[in-house]
Amino acid sequence: MSGTDARPTAPVGPSGGDAHGSHDAHGGQGGAHGSPRARRAGGAALIVGALGVVFGDIGTSPLYSLRETFEHHSIPVDNANVMGACSLVLWSLILVVSIKYVLFILRADNHGEGGILALTALVVGDNAARKVTGTMAVLLLLGLFGMALLYGDGVITPAITVLSATEGLEVALPALSAWVLPLAVVILIALFAIQNRGTGTVGKLFGPVMLIWFVVLAVLGVSQAVREPRIFTAINPLYAVEYLTSNGFDGFLSLGSVFLVVTGGEALYADLGHFGRRPIQRSWFLVAFPALVLNYFGQCAMLLREPEAISNPVFLMAPQWARWPLVVLATMAAVIASQALISGAFSMTVQAMRLDYLPRMTVRHTSASHAGQVYLPLVNWLLAAGCIGLVLVFQESSGLAAAYGIAVTATMFVTTLLFYKLCRLNWGWSAPRALVLCLPLGALEFGFFAANVFKVPAGGWFPLLVGTLIIIAMTTWRTGRRVVAERLEVGRVPIRDFIARLPEDIARAPGTAVFMFRGDGVAPPSLLANTKHNRVLHRRVILLSVITATEPFVPASDRVEIVEFGRGLCQITLRHGFMEEMSVPDAIDGLEIGGSRLDVGEVTFFLGRETVIPSEVVSMAPWRERLFAFMLRAASSASRFFKLPPEQVIEVGSQVEI
Repeated sequence: MSGTDARPTAPVGPSGGDAHGSHDAHGGQGGAHGSPRARRAGGAALIVGALGVVFGDIGTSPLYSLRETFEHHSIPVDNANVMGACSLVLWSLILVVSIKYVLFILRADNHGEGGILALTALVVGDNAARKVTGTMAVLLLLGLFGMALLYGDGVITPAITVLSATEGLEVALPALSAWVLPLAVVILIALFAIQNRGTGTVGKLFGPVMLIWFVVLAVLGVSQAVREPRIFTAINPLYAVEYLTSNGFDGFLSLGSVFLVVTGGEALYADLGHFGRRPIQRSWFLVAFPALVLNYFGQCAMLLREPEAISNPVFLMAPQWARWPLVVLATMAAVIASQALISGAFSMTVQAMRLDYLPRMTVRHTSASHAGQVYLPLVNWLLAAGCIGLVLVFQESSGLAAAYGIAVTATMFVTTLLFYKLCRLNWGWSAPRALVLCLPLGALEFGFFAANVFKVPAGGWFPLLVGTLIIIAMTTWRTGRRVVAERLEVGRVPIRDFIARLPEDIARAPGTAVFMFRGDGVAPPSLLANTKHNRVLHRRVILLSVITATEPFVPASDRVEIVEFGRGLCQITLRHGFMEEMSVPDAIDGLEIGGSRLDVGEVTFFLGRETVIPSEVVSMAPWRERLFAFMLRAASSASRFFKLPPEQVIEVGSQVEI
């Protein structure tokens, strides 16, 4: 059976240190070097870079979150409600983003990498690659479902951010209101059309643009807040409590819109490996957090004087002459926020493929120096179709806001559950200690989720549908791969028995044959067929197994394992992390085997290609068997996935009953 084996290695506990500098893009060791001035410059660059990539989503939330809190739920824009909403926004940013993600979740790094998939691997450990039961099975399913929901977020975020930014045209020049929708579609098409060029070139602009954006947000906020200094008393959480109690059920429902201020928290954790813990923390506390708080306070201060400004508070905060530049800047910030989610979808897909939860797809690496910069054409254009479809269907950002939030709240709640298990199992925390942190956060996020549930009929069904379809595809693929492996195990022959049965006078062809197969110490079916029908064996035969670990990176000392069986046969096991690119020719070229070095130019690669057919034994529901067969046919070839030279590859087909 060709492909990768997702058997993980043992999970690693928290380092508690700075993730940055632990690993570079290729899994090597890195860190700050040079003079103190150079280190300070590098640190400043990381902070600015983190602003562009990590906080793009949360940085554009002021465009729509406060507006939706009032308008979408018909809550009166009076002084008491404005003060209460301001307090809710402030404490949501403090509790969910500052405390949960920035101070604690960022410490849950898997060899320097973050994200819900990395967190799931830390918690589930060795059980992640095989059929599991009980609590671990539930946790694994929750982690995969949380990741699947992020795809729904990846579709909605570009649509709502770009559309909300272009809606500023209605404020700057009402006569251009008819161009809002076409402009949003054009921007989205252009955004997805340039993805194949990679984010390296445009990424240099992300940080500075977002730094300017946050500065502008802060300046606009201060300009309004100083005119109503009483707004700063909203730091008292009693205002938030009074808001919820006085507005009753409508106040509870508005939590679904208040939650929009913390969207991007999961993206913050997922981007841990790009910048490290400390640069993200510093960029949050030094720039993003104070700028967001000041802007929200400024919006609320303006609403105390002008309740009608709730229609578009960010743009109405600016003087008339500054609205056109603000529209341009907001559009640029929206594109950056969208880029972060799109790149995140690419990264999640690659990670899932390497852990064998999705079939192989075409992956193009867009940077020679950063392995994490990838482009997946299929994922890109599926996201593009989804984003443009949403804009055309909902037509207004307020309509999209109804679909926005439920996916993120569900994922955040799952992250808290997984983090609790991590504290207990991996960090050795007592149950009371873990509950002191996780229970209030879980209760708050469950409240956000419960409020967002009521959005399901109005559009919240979309990310749930996307997540459900993706989790069905992932579990079907994983189950199908396991069933195929079990069927192939039935007729397996131990390699030592195969060698013992070899005729002494069997013809030996010159060169090296590499048989890609996942079975340890087992003769691949293609090898058995070759010797049975062709009665020939290469002078050197290598059984090659590629294993993807649950860790993002595998140390160089653990990457290659060689076991020699005699008579020119050996087993090579290659291990790589799920964040690492695997090139089989590069990995085996020059390896010393049997006293001589392997020349990959003399190698012939033999790959197995299975065709599944139904059997009388029921392993999956018939519709899932058909889905798996379709995914298997549609999968990118192992030759391309492992970067094998096409002229040196021979595929051997076989039929497998499932």
